Amino acid sequence: MTRDVEHFRKKLEAEKTSLEEQLSQVGRKDPDNPSNWEAKPNERDVSQADENTVADGIEEFEENNAIVNTLETRLKDVRSGLDKIKHNVYGLCQVCKKEIETDRLEANPAARTCKEHMA
Repeated sequence: MTRDVEHFRKKLEAEKTSLEEQLSQVGRKDPDNPSNWEAKPNERDVSQADENTVADGIEEFEENNAIVNTLETRLKDVRSGLDKIKHNVYGLCQVCKKEIETDRLEANPAARTCKEHMA
């Protein structure tokens, strides 16, 4: 491959670190499966709370859960990109096996497909 794979490895590593930091703000590693994340449970004492406080806590948890799901999906893509670098198949379209355009990888270093197959 003619492109600078080390450049993209650094970009992916930086994004991985950023994603893990963002995830730790709204989630925690699943104790049963440390490679997965789950939304942090509400820390409020709701044993004697009114309905509005309980509803706010549920809404906050649901928002965190949506954020965790989005960030975790991206983190899996980034890890996949790093794994491809490790196995010398980084930057190849999963559909046609041709090289992914450099400008596409610059915009999304974890891209799995070339522009033609990005649908």
